[in-house]
Amino acid sequence: MASESDRIARAGDYVLGLMNDADRERAERDLAIDPAFRDAVVQLAERMHVFDRAEPAGEERWKQITQRIGDLPQMRTSGLSDAGSPTVIRSLSQRPYGIGLHTLGGRSGFVVAAGLIVAFVLGYLAGKL
Repeated sequence: MASESDRIARAGDYVLGLMNDADRERAERDLAIDPAFRDAVVQLAERMHVFDRAEPAGEERWKQITQRIGDLPQMRTSGLSDAGSPTVIRSLSQRPYGIGLHTLGGRSGFVVAAGLIVAFVLGYLAGKL
């Protein structure tokens, strides 16, 4: 008997088409005889139906997705009451903050490359002396 997480993982692989032929045939047999697996496949397929739209996701669609993710219980900050508690995700388009290379955005690769060049040049010059 498969655990719930194994069943959901198999159902996800089946719905996304990630199974090889033998696993897919076994999953299709299980659909006929295992009601729990069948329910997991149906639930995942219904949830993924949102992504079947032909038009590209616009700014409004991304706001809806961000809002739905932010409303999940695991995304709420701990220690606050449920009523009106702020969510951890503010926006997917916010610029990063803090200390480190991620604060540089797209320039981080350039900064790392320049730093390595300077380090190699200094090492070369120190070896010459």
